[in-house]
Amino acid sequence: MGDDRSAMDKAKGKAKEMAGKATGDDRLKGEGRTDQAKGKAKDAMDEAKGNVQGMRDSLKDKGDSKD
Repeated sequence: MGDDRSAMDKAKGKAKEMAGKATGDDRLKGEGRTDQAKGKAKDAMDEAKGNVQGMRDSLKDKGDSKD
């Protein structure tokens, strides 16, 4: 459900992690893992926002019905 920013963070992070592994640069490898985690966190936030919006819409629909 993510957006372009989260996908970009994950791709950038994977590239950094691979470059860090290839060169033995632990700092770069760590930065890559951090960027990937940041992208995953953005995906999770987007999903949570969607879930809240869905619940809000569902509750609104229930309140509108005249049973």
